[in-house]
Amino acid sequence: MEWRLVSPELSMALLAIGVILLDLVIENKKVLVSLATVGLIVPFALSLWLWGESATAMNGMLVVDSFALFFKCLFIGITALVLMSCGEYITAKMERFRGEFIALILLSALGLMLMAATRELISIYVALELSSMSLYALTAFLRDRKSAEAGIKYLLLGAIASAVLLYGMVMLYGLTGTTELGAIKERIVEEGLREPALFMAMVMIGTGFAFKIAAVPFHMWAPDVYEGAPTPVTAYLSVASKSAGFAVILRLFATAFGEPGWMHDDWSLMFGVLAVVTMTVGNVIAIHQVNIKRLLAYSGIAQAGYLMLGIAAANAAGRSGIMFFLAVYSLANLGAFITVIAISNKIGSDLIGDFSGMIKRAPALALVLGVCLISLTGIPPTAGFIGKLVVFKAAMDEGMLWLVIFAVLNSVVAAFYYFKVIKVMFLGTPKSMEPVPAGNGLRLALVISTVGVIILGVYPYVLYQFADKAAGLIP
Repeated sequence: MEWRLVSPELSMALLAIGVILLDLVIENKKVLVSLATVGLIVPFALSLWLWGESATAMNGMLVVDSFALFFKCLFIGITALVLMSCGEYITAKMERFRGEFIALILLSALGLMLMAATRELISIYVALELSSMSLYALTAFLRDRKSAEAGIKYLLLGAIASAVLLYGMVMLYGLTGTTELGAIKERIVEEGLREPALFMAMVMIGTGFAFKIAAVPFHMWAPDVYEGAPTPVTAYLSVASKSAGFAVILRLFATAFGEPGWMHDDWSLMFGVLAVVTMTVGNVIAIHQVNIKRLLAYSGIAQAGYLMLGIAAANAAGRSGIMFFLAVYSLANLGAFITVIAISNKIGSDLIGDFSGMIKRAPALALVLGVCLISLTGIPPTAGFIGKLVVFKAAMDEGMLWLVIFAVLNSVVAAFYYFKVIKVMFLGTPKSMEPVPAGNGLRLALVISTVGVIILGVYPYVLYQFADKAAGLIP
């Protein structure tokens, strides 16, 4: 094995260990956050260094290709933005275990990186559990009533979803005699398998990852967990965990079940129906939310529905569209959550009504949140419009006009609750004129998010080329 092929993962693991050791000697935890953020340059640079590589590591269990490297860069970028924003938060909200909090985020990112790189069922499961165990602990980190409740719900429901996923993998292994995704496809084609148990295994695996991306009806954990978890963890969960789920779904279904025929058609239709239900339920329930974190939770559920259009299309354009959409969605959603962190830290509330008149108290924060919500709506010239456009086009190319019509109608519904928040911030009467402060790290994260949303809305070509190249390497 060439160690350079797993150098991004090794450097991420060493960074997490280094944070735990430095926590013993560094009193100022903001410095520790800064060191961890700067340290992410190493795995990011190593991932870029390997770009264009096509090889396997760990006896074929891990694959190093542009698809995996694209998601590794995405996860590292998400982690960096979250860490930039959480310095003031952990100082204000956490009295102990601040170093462990940072290390757990890094270990979770390590698990997500491994999920995107693996092409073997056991490795997928181990990487999933590494990420999930860290997230369960992070969700309950505040140790108050809401945080503890969120952690327990996430743990219990996550364990059930994990068991369903594992049972589906066991059934698939029993039918094909292998856990390697490419070999599974070969066995299915060579033996002409049409067993009902094979379809059941596919459904159970899809169910396990539908929980990960918060697709309806496996979304019940998201609103409570998003509301109760520390806000930086909520921001991380909303984009990183979702992106990893889509990365595994894309590789697993395109590789193991990608042969044109009855299975291909069935899972394409399955994800199409799931997309309609998910986006509709997410948007309709979001309309009635009064808590900004719960509103963004249901918004994330609806966004998962839009993303599943690319899976339902089951073509190269759909895969690259999902990857582009995930990148721009991450920027917009992180920008929204980071703004909520800054405002909530000051006003001590996540209620939308308490954001009233924020344009007069914190004009920069209100403008950033407004831009990010417009991007999530999918209105030009923001990146969210391009993200939806490429996914919708991929579905249109496969003749799924009905699916695109549902998606467009749901986008109109989503505009109602996104603009409700904007209206409160821009037209409401402020409850106080006291300004809302923001630290340097948080400001930098907001600048990166906002500039990215605008630039990628005007000039998306470079990122889309990266996504297109990475998606083309999937068998």
